[in-house]
Amino acid sequence: MTQTPTAHTPAQRQASARFTVPAQHPMVTVLGSGDSLLRVIEKAFPAADIHVRGNEISATGDVADVALIQRVFDEMMLVLRTGQPMTEDAVERSIAMLKASENGESDGQETPAEVLTQNILSSRGRTIRPKTLNQKRYVDAIDKHTIVFGIGPAGTGKTYLAMAKAVQALQSKQVNRIILTRPAVEAGERLGFLPGTLYEKIDPYLRPLYDALHDMIDPDSIPRLMAAGTIEVAPLAYMRGRAQPTFTKVLTPDGWRPIGDLQVGDLVVGSDGKPTPVLGVYPQGEKDIYRVSAQDGSWTLCCGEHLWTVRTAADKRRDKPWHVLETQEMIGNLRAAHARRYELPLLTAPVQLPERDVPMDPYALGLLLGDGCLTGSTTPSFATEDPELAQALEAAIPGIRARHRGGPDYALNRIKSPGDVVTLENPVTRLLRDLELLRLRSHTKYVPDDYLENSAEVRLAVLQGLLDSDGGPVTQTDRTCRIQYTTTSVLLRDDVIALVRSLGGVAYTRRRAAEGRKPGLARGREVAYRHDAHIIDIRLPEGIEPFRLARKRDKYHAAGGGGRPMRFIDSIEPAGREETVCIQVAAEDSLYVTQDYLLTHNTLNDAFIILDEAQNTSPEQMKMFLTRLGFDSKIVITGDVTQVDLPGGTKSGLRQVQDILDGVDDVHFSRLSSQDVVRHKLVGRIVDAYEKYDSDHGTENGAHKPRAKSSGAKGTQGK
Repeated sequence: MTQTPTAHTPAQRQASARFTVPAQHPMVTVLGSGDSLLRVIEKAFPAADIHVRGNEISATGDVADVALIQRVFDEMMLVLRTGQPMTEDAVERSIAMLKASENGESDGQETPAEVLTQNILSSRGRTIRPKTLNQKRYVDAIDKHTIVFGIGPAGTGKTYLAMAKAVQALQSKQVNRIILTRPAVEAGERLGFLPGTLYEKIDPYLRPLYDALHDMIDPDSIPRLMAAGTIEVAPLAYMRGRAQPTFTKVLTPDGWRPIGDLQVGDLVVGSDGKPTPVLGVYPQGEKDIYRVSAQDGSWTLCCGEHLWTVRTAADKRRDKPWHVLETQEMIGNLRAAHARRYELPLLTAPVQLPERDVPMDPYALGLLLGDGCLTGSTTPSFATEDPELAQALEAAIPGIRARHRGGPDYALNRIKSPGDVVTLENPVTRLLRDLELLRLRSHTKYVPDDYLENSAEVRLAVLQGLLDSDGGPVTQTDRTCRIQYTTTSVLLRDDVIALVRSLGGVAYTRRRAAEGRKPGLARGREVAYRHDAHIIDIRLPEGIEPFRLARKRDKYHAAGGGGRPMRFIDSIEPAGREETVCIQVAAEDSLYVTQDYLLTHNTLNDAFIILDEAQNTSPEQMKMFLTRLGFDSKIVITGDVTQVDLPGGTKSGLRQVQDILDGVDDVHFSRLSSQDVVRHKLVGRIVDAYEKYDSDHGTENGAHKPRAKSSGAKGTQGK
């Protein structure tokens, strides 16, 4: 379009312009059916004359009006060149954007064509895209920020656009799941009095989310995606309950503690064996509890919504990452053919605990617990067919000499110095007395806590002593080498299992009954077995050396080492109802060590999470929700602070959070106004009328007045 100045007076500057529509664009696409688009432009610029002749459009009028009309047709042509049709609504919004830019109400960085041609999602024959400048900036903010608040009146597309971005992220594999939630405040989040099942009770409050889903995803696939946990739709009160009973043990640098005793700032142990701080503690009330057991005998308790990081054999073959499932999602699906389906992660490094001073060398302690005589009734002794171990004892315990008495027997004699009195206590006896191990029999031995809860080096040295004395490698054709350890002590059995698990390994135990066993031989005489034997099969991760004894170490490595330890979920069974709590930890993968060295977590990783109707959250609910954010996740929170339905006296978490998170990096507030309403035009006028009324009279019930309406550039730059 070319513009030509015309004669004018100082009070009225006039101009004219002509625009030629390229031949490839039929005039009906520019003017609309029955000239409907042209009438929209004429209505917006009543003082200008617009004429059409053939494929040429001319405009005459005020200089500013003619310039805007020229820009309107330029923007329309840019949109039409993309193959997208123009509508009356699109023309009206283009004119509004251009006028806002002209009046300085927006920065003019985005043109109407850029707004109207930004495609978010194409589904079922329709394309979802922003329709206003503020909507485009809202969508762009979701791309750029981890947490985005969409605040504005009903009908501005806050939830719908967020849903479209969530589906887009899922389809492009940016996230593994979509979580949609809203507070069911109409029922006070106490839905028990409503008839029907849980899903029938909550369905009315979640219907808008379901409707949006059906617009964007094949309806037939939605039940499958929800059953698989890929899409979760739940009220906020139900979504938060990833919990364990308050008495469940969690590993900390100071040992095992009940999860219910933990506070924000306390340290727990993460999957890398290192301490990680607790970021949040959330009591969850009484819940149905399940016992989750692994095939190695480890188990813990949790609620049905508790999260587990798992992997299937198919995931491993296809090199897919670990994913997160709720406990209840795995019930009834624990087997693939005859194999266990879900593998659990193990520690990636030994647990790092503070080093404690101990009275006896840990390797020597392991040897004595394995093959030493600790009764204290005679001179301490040690039985071994390997002189190398007797020599190791001599080197590790000052003041003793391992005197060979014949066969496998060694006496651990005190080395006497000139002037010593006969009554001086044997160093081994003294150390055993200090450790409260003296006079123990083979079936009552155990590892003292100061060794179990010590550094990884101390724990490994104890285990090496035990395995060098009473353990050994077990080789099988075409299989990696496992380690086997045998003891008649139930306490020592459990301690060995704890040592193995704390180093990142797995241990399986079975019992061999004493009754009915063929007697053994001792010096040619039959000796009956008086106690059951506990046999432990062990696999340790690569890099953890189980033996110091040369012959066992060489055999272990010659057989290829222990392979990769693995742990699978074996069963999930109801275990009653208990008071529960959930915690959030700062570890990168959100995992923490619970009972039996199982790794579990309850934050939301790899997820696109939408909290709708957020004005009806309390401040405590908003804090709980925001602090549940996991890694590689994105949160969009939508709401209208002028429509709070909370009981009288309850503050809105959405109102409060704007002051709390003001200026926090990677948190963005996008504000939409009545100009962004994409429903019936009357809705926008109703919103404006209510805002004017509230501004003149204040809001009821002592609520804060709504913030000043924003639009254009001010509308989405946020804080």
